[in-house]
Parts: sequence; structure tokens; C-alpha cells
Amino acid sequence: MKITLIEDKAKECFWEIQAYFMLAGRAVRKMFAPPWYYREFITQLDKIGVGSLFIIILTGLFTGMVMALQGLIQMKPFAATTYVGSVVGITMVKELGPVLSSLMVVGRVGSAITAELGTMVVTEQVDAMVVEGTDVVKRLVTPRLKAILIAMPLLTVITDAVALVGGYLIATGYQISFTLYWKSIPQFLVFQDLVEGCVKPLVFGFILCMMGCYVGLNTRGGAEGVGAAAKRTVVLASVLILVTDFFMSKIFVAFR
Repeated sequence: MKITLIEDKAKECFWEIQAYFMLAGRAVRKMFAPPWYYREFITQLDKIGVGSLFIIILTGLFTGMVMALQGLIQMKPFAATTYVGSVVGITMVKELGPVLSSLMVVGRVGSAITAELGTMVVTEQVDAMVVEGTDVVKRLVTPRLKAILIAMPLLTVITDAVALVGGYLIATGYQISFTLYWKSIPQFLVFQDLVEGCVKPLVFGFILCMMGCYVGLNTRGGAEGVGAAAKRTVVLASVLILVTDFFMSKIFVAFR
């Protein structure tokens, strides 16, 4: 009995993985075919990008300040406080910038996508679209995917820049000059680090958008089901982003 239960759970898991990748494949293919739904794309870009600016700036500012504070405390006994700018820069650009900004967007946007699409499913709006002959993936998924693929790298760049400014604000309290702080950043930051910092948010944005759309379009159980689906999206997308970050970091290290 237990073996059968485990087998059924494994089959269900693999079926969901297959359905997720099928939806992702359809969404990518339909990104390059008309109709384009420009108005929906602009609306989603505003919701995802502009709407997330405040939380992104707040996250970047205090992350940079904390990193600079801890770095200065640890490096002061070794008289290496002049390198605090490079420490904040390389850590934010390569790792914390993409990951933190993506996790913030998952909490704000991923859950919203799931709730919006889930509500449309339980109120039978999606079924009405299908009856009218509307391509649901093209109408609901691809505009969100396009918007998030544009917004996530830009939000990550803003996170990195604000974090560096926050680090400088803390560094000034330790008699680190403006020139010394900013000139230390390029000493350890190479071009591949910048590429890594731009590729990761693209992948993370794709993961969180498709997870939000997949879970939202498969919502069942009325209002209670919508709430459970939103929670599921946040948990699954956050875990996938952290796991993917590890493997992407290993790949980039291998190509150094």
C-alpha cells in the first residue's frame, strides 16, 4: 500500500514537471508570433517593474549597508578596510543582487500573477476565453513573460547600484574617501561577473513567471484554492531560484 502511494506521488510529481515545461515551451514559442498584445505587455511591465521599485531600492540599500558594516568590522584588524567597496560590489553583482531582487519579486509579483490567473480560472473567465477561440497562453502568459524578462535585469542593476551607494554611506563613517571606495570596486570585478549578474536575473525571472502562470492556470477550489496556489508559487519559485543559483554559479566558475 505504501509503495503504491509513493508510486502515485512520484507519477503526479513527474506529470507536473512535464506540464510545467510544456507550458514554458509554448510560452517561449508564442513570444515571437502575433498577436502581440502591446497594451497588456505595457500594463504588466508597469506592474512588475515600476511597481517593484520601492521594495527593490529598500532591499538594495539596507543590504549594501549591512554588508559594508560587517565587512569593515571584519577587515579592520587586517588594515584592509580600503577594499570594502570591492567586497560589496562583487558580492552584490554576482550573488546577492540577482537572488535578493528575484526573491522580492517572487513575493510581490509571483503571488500576484498566481492570484490573478487563479481567480480567472475559478470564475470561469479562462473557460470563456477558450470558448471564444482565444489562445490562453498567448493572451495571459506571454505578455507577463516578456515584461518580467525585461524588468528583472533592470531591477537587479538598480539593486546593485543602490547597494553600492548604501555601502559608501557606511564607509564614510570609517574615514573611507569617495575616490578610495569607488576605485576599489573594479579591482576584483571582471567582465564575466557582470555577465553572470545579468544572466541570472533573466533565468530567475523566467522561473518565477512560469511558476506563477502554471500554478495560477491550474488553480482549483474557489477562493481558498487561490490563496493556497499563491502560497505554493512563492515557496516553489523561491526554492527553485536558490537551487538554480547554486548550479549556475558552478557553471560560471567552471568557465573561468
